[in-house]
Order: sequence, then C-alpha cells, then structure tokens
Amino acid sequence: MLGRTLNLGILAHVDAGKTTLTERLLYAAGVIDAVGDVDAGTTQTDTLALERQRGITIRSAVVSFEIAGVTVNLIDTPGHPDFIAEVERVLSLLDGAVLVISAVEGVQPQTRVLMRALRRLRVPTLLFVNKVDRRGADTRRVVETIADRLTPAIIPMGTVDGIGTRAARCTPYRLGDPALRTTLIEALTDRDESLLAAYVDNEHAVTDLRLGRELTAQTRRSLVHPVFFGSAMTGEGVPALSAGLVELLPAEASDPEAVAAGRVFKIDRGPAGEKVAYVRMFAGKIRARERLPIATVSDTEVKVVESTVAESTVVGRRAAEAKATVIEVSDGGGWVRRPQLVAGEIGRLWGLTEARVGDTIGRPARAATEHHFAPPTMETVIVPVRLNDDGALRAALARLAEQDPLINVRADDTGREVYVSLYGEVQKEVIQATLAMEFGIDVDFHETTVICVERPVRAGEAVEILNTESNPFHATIGLRVEPGPPDSGIEFRVAVEPPKVPLYVYKNLDNFTEYMGGYVRQTLREGRFGWQVTDCVVTMVDSGYSVADGPPSKRGPLSTPADFRNLTPLVLMRALERAGTVACEPMLRVSLEVPVWAMSAVLTALGRLGAAVRHQSVSGDLTTIETVMPAARTPHLQRRLPALTAGEGVLESTFDGYRPVHGDPPTRPRTTADPRHREEYLTSLTRHGRRG
Repeated sequence: MLGRTLNLGILAHVDAGKTTLTERLLYAAGVIDAVGDVDAGTTQTDTLALERQRGITIRSAVVSFEIAGVTVNLIDTPGHPDFIAEVERVLSLLDGAVLVISAVEGVQPQTRVLMRALRRLRVPTLLFVNKVDRRGADTRRVVETIADRLTPAIIPMGTVDGIGTRAARCTPYRLGDPALRTTLIEALTDRDESLLAAYVDNEHAVTDLRLGRELTAQTRRSLVHPVFFGSAMTGEGVPALSAGLVELLPAEASDPEAVAAGRVFKIDRGPAGEKVAYVRMFAGKIRARERLPIATVSDTEVKVVESTVAESTVVGRRAAEAKATVIEVSDGGGWVRRPQLVAGEIGRLWGLTEARVGDTIGRPARAATEHHFAPPTMETVIVPVRLNDDGALRAALARLAEQDPLINVRADDTGREVYVSLYGEVQKEVIQATLAMEFGIDVDFHETTVICVERPVRAGEAVEILNTESNPFHATIGLRVEPGPPDSGIEFRVAVEPPKVPLYVYKNLDNFTEYMGGYVRQTLREGRFGWQVTDCVVTMVDSGYSVADGPPSKRGPLSTPADFRNLTPLVLMRALERAGTVACEPMLRVSLEVPVWAMSAVLTALGRLGAAVRHQSVSGDLTTIETVMPAARTPHLQRRLPALTAGEGVLESTFDGYRPVHGDPPTRPRTTADPRHREEYLTSLTRHGRRG
C-alpha cells in the first residue's frame, strides 16, 4: 500500500511564532538536532541571507518529515502582509493548514485575512494558540476573539495551567473528558442533522468513539477547526498538535498510476543561475528526462489583477513539451535526487527553462487562477544609482518577477522608466536589499503612489472593416464594451458565427476566443487614464478575414494572427472612449482602538481625510472606530495617530475594494503607444517589428 502524504501549510501574522513552530516540529520529528532561532538566523526554512538578516520569512520554503507513518511536506510561508503573494501561490497546494495565533497579541489583521482565504478554499485548518508561556498571554480572551472575529466553529482541544509563565503546561483533552464531550456535541450536532437526531433520541447512544470520528470528518471537510495550545519556543503542547495533524487532517495515499497532474508554484535559481522549478504533484508521476506535457505561458500572456477581489485569469497559454534533466524530492529536511516525482510529493526540477509560476504539468489539477487576497495597491519607479546599471537592473527585475509575478514589472517603450507594484514599504526595502546583495545593483525609488483601476461608465462600440482605407490590417473586428458587475473582472465573449473566424489559423472557435481574449486583456492593461480596466464585459460583435485567391488577389493577402492582435487595440480603445471610464482608487477598511478621551480628535482627523465612519463602540476606557478611507491617505493617519492618542492608539487595516475618484481623475504614464493616437501606435508597431 502506498504511504500517506500530507502537504501542510503553516500560516500566521508576522511574529506569531510560525517559523519557530516549524523548527519545533522538525526537532520533534528528529530532522534537526536543535531548534533554530529566528533572531539568530539559524532556522531551517529561512535560507535566504536577507531572511536571516531581518528575522522574517520572505519566500516560502519546503521541508519534509514523518509523523506516525505519514510523510508531511511542510510549507513555511511569510507572515508579513507585504509578502502575501508568496502565501497566495501555496494555498492551492495544501491538503491542510495550521494557522498560528499569538496568545498575547491574539487575532491580528493578517490572521483574519488568512482565515478568510482558508475558509473560502475549504482548506482543513487547525488553530495553534502559541506563546502561552509569554507574559500577557490569555487563552480565554484569545478563544473568545477567535470565535468573534474568525469563526465560531472552533473546538478547544485542551487546557493551559500557569498561563503567562515559563511554567505554563498544556493538558490535551482525551475522548470522554466531560468538557470536550460537551463542546463536541454542541459543535458537531450543529453541522450534522443525523448526529443531532441520534443525540436527541438518546444522548447516551452517541458514543465518544462516534464523536471522535465525526470530529475528524468535519475537520477534514473544513466545517470545524480544532484549537490547540502551546509554546513553540519550549515545545509545550506541540506533541498534541503533531498527533492532531495526522489524526484530523486529510493525509491520503495518492495514485502514481493516474494521469500526471502537477503545478509549478515557485521558481528559483541554482548556483550557476539555472532555473529551478518547484512542483507539487497531485496525481501520476513524472520521470527524469521524459518529455512532459506542460501548459506553459506564451509570450503574449497577461497576468493581471482583473477585479477588486484580485481574481485573475491567465490567458494566452499554449501547450508545450519539456523534460526535467534532474529531479530532487523533499525528504527528511533536505533534497534528495530521485529518478521520478510521484503523486503527493513536492520536487525541484531542473531543465524546465521556460517554466513560470502557475504552469501545469499534464492535466490541470485544482483551480489555480483565482486570487484570494488583495492585489498590490502601491507602485513606484525604480532607478539605478549608477546609470550604466540600467540594462542589468531590467535583467535582475525580470529574475525577481519570475519569483513573484505580482510585482508586475512595467517599462515604457524607451526603457527609461521601470515600475514595480508593491504591497508595502517593507517589500520595497527587501527588493532594494536583494538587488544590492544578489545582483550588485544599488537602486533608488521615486515616491510610492497608489494603483488605481478604471471601470466603464456605459456601453461603447467600435468596428474596423477589412479592406477599408482607415484599416491597415487584413481583418474585420467589432467590439462592444459595457460595464460588468462589481468585482467581476474582465469577461470576454464572441458573438459572431464560426464562418467569420479564420479557423485555418486558430483551429477552432474556442482557440480563437482564447487568443482574442488575450489581445483584449493585453489592451485593457492601460485604459484612458493609464490604469488597468476592470469590471467590464467585452463582446466581439463582428469579425472577418481575407483569403488570397490567386495573383493578382482580389480578396487580399492571407490574414494572420498579427492582423487580429494589432487591430484589437485600435478598435477596443475607440470603443472604450465611447463608453467612458471612471478612475477608482483603492480603499482600506480601518479599525482604530483609541482612548475615549482622544475620540473627538481622532474623529476630526478622520473627517479631514475623507474617511467614512461605519461603526464605533466604547468598552471601558477604549473606543473602537470602524471606518473606510482611501489607501493613499492611510499613511497620513498612521503618522498622526501617536500624537492624537499619546501613543496609545492602535490601527489595523485591510483592503476594501475600489471607489470612484471625485474630481480630476488621477493618471498614470503609459508604457506603450496609445492606440487612440493612430499614427503614433502604428509607428510603434513598425519600430518594434510587430506589424507582421
């Protein structure tokens, strides 16, 4: 029988103790001889020099160990919100997760963001309340906050004595303990009608064994979330958590004989600069040097955030073949060369020179194109300190974009201005340090600005007809743009008959639709004001092509994909002009906890910053204020809050979508020629050799 494998994610708000818990699990499994120290830079999973220097996780790391016959592939993820994109890429790989919460700080902003994503994806999740030995720890308060702010579907799995001291001890519940039985009956019957009926009929007939089986079943279905307590630093409570991993999370035997299905979730570089692809195999197997069917990304692919909930669609993908020259499998805290990578395993593959994050091997496995966190809301121009580093900087940023596509490196046609998208100032500092340490390039940044989006105001339509004086391309394209539902992204439709589509080029209507959708999304990266256009429906209402019928041709030269690709921006931007767009700025949901005596001054400051107060409440000598405000103005509030509250104010913020900008719309410089200026656009195609 095949061994069972559990692909496990460890997630947390920064400084909750996630990496220390990883170290403790590895130590308990015998993988390492001593628990590493985050501050000292001696942890197993923080391998980057910059991670060791800063004491934070920046890139996800994989390490494997065994518990009770189950192979656990543990993925340690960043906790700082600036590196949420790294967490994003891991979510679809997981069989289960542990969400770490500090017993002192409790539920923090990133904790809520992560739990929402885990529940949305229905990833079975255990909660671990860490740092019970720290002064100020309060498990009762934390459990109440978890139920209030994360989910009421929780089941405490033990008690803590000596809370807040180095002598803190955790006692796990056992099946049959009255406290656990009461909690299980209340939580489990609420989510299983047959169990409820059996309990109502005869409560003694519902045995502890049945409750234990039901706890496992409901945890694996992500209906309930067991809560464990402990200290990763001392190891207290970790054995109970380890047992819970294999008993409660879905570690299953995979079928290596099935059709191969895997995904590239991380790109790295080896010692000689060679590309290394990290792959999770969901089914089947792949062997070294065998040709692999890979759905890889074409040169015209656009990876863009297409909605306010950061859902994106990868377009323009093409099937290709490649072969892994070397395969390494995560095993016992290291990487071991193997002849094959089988279902359930995570491996490092050399030889996939064209691989990118998100590529699939074999048949698609699980949805991977949806984003579950907010998009980057900031952008900056990055410039080399030494002018002769300009080319090296662009090459280095291309390498960084391999690892994190959401930094969305943009350069104008001249190459003089290079933009990167950011989640925050810490990420900017890390990019700067990485360029200096790994590439020897010193850089400066222009002022950080927010990233807006554009939304259509009404419907607009345009068409270019084949063989007319105004149309320089051998194609007919008609497009209609209209507003879509909020947070819907970009939807592309084809409403023309198949005979009007050049099937000799695109093979079938689905293929034509996919490519045209790619051309449309590529164009909508920069709208009327230079921002990404979103929340719209684009419909192809007319199409035509030419076929040569012998010299001298009366119908025109044979239409090519370049004709459709190059004509699309001319038609679409004219339709967009007729539709009109409104620029929308990112908004943040801000929660403030301030002393009662400071409430008046804080509310006044919020009013001046254009914040809309949604709710406020008083508890003791503290006031909680819930508000929504523009992301661009939040840093100003953060700077003023200490003076307004004598240093006692606390601010938490999360992304809350986009809102139309009042007054003059903000603009962003285009990086490509504007198709609304026909001659300029056509000249740019000739300059870059794109006319053919």
